[in-house]
Order: sequence, then structure tokens, then C-alpha cells
Amino acid sequence: MRRRTLPAATALAVLFSSVALVATGAGSAAADSSTTLPLKSTGDVVVDGAHQRVFISDPTAGQVLVTDYAGQLVGTIGSLPGVSGLELSADSSTVYAAVFDADAIAAIDTATATEAHRWSTGTADPKYLAATGGKIWFGYGGAAAGNIGSLDISGTDPVLTLNQAPGNSWYSAPMLDASAGAQGTLVAGAPDQSPVVLAVYDVSSGTPSRTAYAFDPGSTGGGNLMDMAVTPDGKDVVTASGAPYYQAVYKLTDLSKDGKYVTNPYPNAVDVAPNGDVAAGTNSMDEADVHLFKPGTSLAFKEFTFSGALAPRGLAWAPDGSKLFAVSSANTLYVYDDPTKVSSTVTVSGPATAPRAKALTVTGTLTSSAAFPAGTEVSVTGTDDESPAGKALGTATVAADGSYSFADTPQAGGKVTYTVTYAGDADHTGATAAHSVTVAKSAATVTLNNNLKVYGYNSSVPFTAHLGTTYKNRTVEIWADPYGSDKPNALVKKGTVDANGNLTATVRLTRDAKISAKFTGDTRYAAKTTTNTVYTKVSVSSSLSGAYKTATAWNETYSYFRQTKDPVYNTAMTMYPGRKYQFQIQQFSSGAWHTTASEYFGLDRYGKDSVLLEDNPPTGVRFRIRSSYIDTASGDNVNATTYGGWKYFTFTR
Repeated sequence: MRRRTLPAATALAVLFSSVALVATGAGSAAADSSTTLPLKSTGDVVVDGAHQRVFISDPTAGQVLVTDYAGQLVGTIGSLPGVSGLELSADSSTVYAAVFDADAIAAIDTATATEAHRWSTGTADPKYLAATGGKIWFGYGGAAAGNIGSLDISGTDPVLTLNQAPGNSWYSAPMLDASAGAQGTLVAGAPDQSPVVLAVYDVSSGTPSRTAYAFDPGSTGGGNLMDMAVTPDGKDVVTASGAPYYQAVYKLTDLSKDGKYVTNPYPNAVDVAPNGDVAAGTNSMDEADVHLFKPGTSLAFKEFTFSGALAPRGLAWAPDGSKLFAVSSANTLYVYDDPTKVSSTVTVSGPATAPRAKALTVTGTLTSSAAFPAGTEVSVTGTDDESPAGKALGTATVAADGSYSFADTPQAGGKVTYTVTYAGDADHTGATAAHSVTVAKSAATVTLNNNLKVYGYNSSVPFTAHLGTTYKNRTVEIWADPYGSDKPNALVKKGTVDANGNLTATVRLTRDAKISAKFTGDTRYAAKTTTNTVYTKVSVSSSLSGAYKTATAWNETYSYFRQTKDPVYNTAMTMYPGRKYQFQIQQFSSGAWHTTASEYFGLDRYGKDSVLLEDNPPTGVRFRIRSSYIDTASGDNVNATTYGGWKYFTFTR
């Protein structure tokens, strides 16, 4: 039978007169893992907590399968024909196996998952095992030959004793169980028989002395005993019979009724956890298969359903109650983690957006099918750009209606995530939920001088950026982006502002440009870029050639040309692909200058051009000529409009 030996101090009383926790309408939960095993049948299940292994006997295949706590097969012990009942030693070093068809009891080493020893039981064919009073007790016998034997392996030589329940007490091999809470007490039951027959023996002397016997105990009319389990405190035995449709409870003192665990049709398995929690199984194809009860309650607080039906005697707790193992008739091992805990759900809500450094409130609920104790708390963690790993924000107490709330004043801007965690307790699973708030960062101030100013070609101009209040980042970048697709935006300077918040960089200007001061932001202040535009003139020069003299006249310098000589006008200008210059001639008459010619001429690849002024000009008339760059009209817009200087000339005979 699937019992584990525990110190008596760990057993808790099963108090049927009071209920500590009852959840009505228990929900059905799924297994945490499941594994199909190479089984042909299931005889018994025991769990070794020391090595975290599960042992499952297979009478049909004559083997014991061994899995880990995840349900993965780690070993197979064969050559055990008809193996059925299993029993774990008190020190968890050995699993004893009743080998029915070999008339033997085998010892399996739990560390190596191998058979370590085998003791013959003579003519007895053991089927069920229980350990108490320093001996291994076994129910044996076929039809009309049931009895109880014992094997004492404490001495140098094993001592086998048969026929310890004389008087035709048992039609066939009786099912046995015992508990550390009642050392020296052995409970026996007639399997597959109607009505149920139970007996209690005192075996502390080494020889069984029957202290209680019941034919149809409690007058339930039930029959077809499939499984039974003595409670850890040694007070009761819980039975699973095909009928009635509950796991009945009887006192060991006199086998009188002591409660029941209401399940579904055809109960076929039961096991009791060290703390008294009861796992009750049923052969229910369309209903829950496993039902969990708090000691003394009649309604399940949690149920499990899986594909197929539960195998008879197919339930076993881990010795510490942390897991429950169930084997189905489809040969699948289901593993339930923290099986006695009901699920918990945390919700959390709050504003979608919020200003920085202003108080906000986050609310939520903690719910479960089972009530939480007063004073239950949830913990709150905040994650933001200043605390990417999260920082504890304290706890919030859950009210009686499951609600909670907490306030926070976020200092960091950006995405702030509040994670609310319920750690769980002995009766509830943990739960967590999160809510994110987009916190607006404070606006940063970045200024930059020289906006819209016009500078001469190739000027070196200092630009000063000023950064206002920020949190930790005091770095500013100054960028220059000249007009024209052939010149990329370039970083001129990056540095920490001075004590006055200023950073200065000098830019050499040859084109119009956008000058930007960039602050990339920090956890509390938003990024800010301020962009100014500055304009740059071209370099332009011109000259006249062919004059026979120059002289000052009318407050200007004039070039004098013979009427028969055609002047040559030369222009040099900052080059840019496709650039043209404006050619303009004016004549002075009636006391004013008047434009007589204006055209656009292209420049060569060196930015130069020459114009021959040929005609039959009048003598004694004053002329002037110049070359200019006109923004856009000159074929591009990468510089500011620049008017060249006038060149004055006149003709003589």
C-alpha cells in the first residue's frame, strides 16, 4: 500500500467537528504534467521523497516502473510476476514489493532502482503489504485461503510467520495498511467483496490480536473494497469502495462511522497526506477523477479531471504533500504540483498615462474559490528606466472583499510597470499581475543662438547651446547640416555643459546650414532638439580686362576703354553643380543708374566665366557691371543671395 513512514509529530488530527477551509463548487484543474508509461496494469503506487521517485507496480507485466517527480521513466525492475502491493521503508532506502506469483517479497533499492534482495514466503502468495511493529505484514492467499503473514528482517536471519489471522477471517488475501501515528496497529480489509469487511489488529507484541471487526461497517451496504488508507494520526481508516459513492471513514477503535468524503460513482482509490488532506479517487468517465478534501469536510475543495478513468489504487501523495500522483487506466501518470492549493488570481489596474512626480493610485483584486485569511497582503514591485531590475514599493493589504490599492509617485518618466504579487500560502497558489503606465517626462529647455543670421563665406561662427534643468544627463550635442544633398548632417561637438548650462562649438560656414542643439533626455526629462537656420553668402569676385587706364571719377574707380576695344568681363564664384550667376549691366542717365542688360550665365567646373562685351558703345557714357548669386534663381538654394561689387567703366575715342 502507498504509505510513507513519517515521525508521529508530523501527523495532524482529523477534526470532523470543525472545518477550517471549505470551498463550495470546487473547480476542476488540469495536471501540471502527464506521461504515458509502458504499463499493462496498475497494482500500487508509492512515492520516495528522499530520492524524488515514484514506484508503480504492474501485476500483468510483472514489473515495477520507476519515474522521477516529473513523471519521466528512470528505471524498470522486471521478473516480478504478479507484483502488486508496495511499501516504502521508514528510511526511504527500500521499497518492498509483494510478488504474488513468485511467493516472495522483493526489496528494491530506491537509490539504484534495482532489486536488492528477495525473500521467499513459502507457499504463501503475498498481494498486499504494510509495515508496522517492526515487521512487514502481508495479506496472502487465493479464493477461500486468505490470511495474514509477517516477515521480520530486523535480525541476522529473516523470520517468516504465516497464518496469523486464523479462523477463516478472510476469503482471499486481505488488503492491509498502517500508519506511523499508530505504531503496532494493522488494519485489514476484504477486497472486491460485498459488503465491506474490516478488521483492526494490535501487532505490537509480534502476534496479531484483533481489536475491532466489522461486517458492513456503519451499515452502509457498501461493497467492492478497492483501496483504504489509515490517517497519519492513526485515528481513522478511509475506504474506497465501488459503493456507496463516497469514501467512508471509520474509527480504528471500534470501526464505527466517523464521517465521509462525498465524491462520484465508483470510488476506487484514496490516500491521505501527512497533514491529513485526503485525495479520493473515482472511476468516473464523465466526471472528476480526483477529489481533494480538508480533514473533516464532506465537500471537495478541489478536483482534477483527466482523459480516461483513474486506475484502482492509483493515487499517492509525495511525503511532504507537495505533489500528488495519479495513474489512469490508460497508463498515464499525472503529476499535480501543490495539489491542495486552490488557484488565486490577481488583477491590477490603473491609469494608462500619468504626469511625472505626481501621485497616482493603482487598484486591483485578489480572488480565489477559498477565502483568504484576514490581513493577507500583496507585494508591489515597480520597474522603470531607473530601476530596470525592479524595486520593492511595499505591500498592500487585501480587504475582505478582495480589493486592494496603493499609491505611488513615479519619479522616472517613460514606461513604469507595477507588478503585484501574491506569494501564496498553505491553501492558495501564488499569483501575479502587472499594469504599465506611460509617465510623461518633464520638458527640457534647449536654446541656441544665431538663428536666421547671415554670414560671409567661410566664416567661423561660434554657436552656444544652453541646457536648462535636467536630472542626471548634462550632455548636449551640436550638429551642423549644410544645405545640399551632398553634405551630411555632422556632429560638431558633444560635451557636458558648463556650470551655466552652456556648450559652445565653432562651425565654419560655406553654405546655408541648419544648426541643431540636441539633448538626448534622461529618465526624468524628455529629449529635446532645437534647430536654427543660418545663411551663408557665396564668395564672388569680378574684373574687367582690356582697359587702357583706370582713374578715379565720380567717386569710383573707372576702367577706360577705347571705343574700338571690346572689354572682357571675368567672374569667379563659389562653385556648386549647375550653378549660374546673374550678369547685370547698368547705364547712368538722367541722374540715375538704369539696367540695360541682365542675364544668367553658367559657371565652369572651377566656378569661373568670362564675357566679351562687344558692340559699338557710345563714348563718354558711364557704365557699371556686376555678378551676383541669387538664391534659387541661380540654379540652387544652398547659399544666401550675394550681390557682387560693381565694376565701373566708360569708353573714349
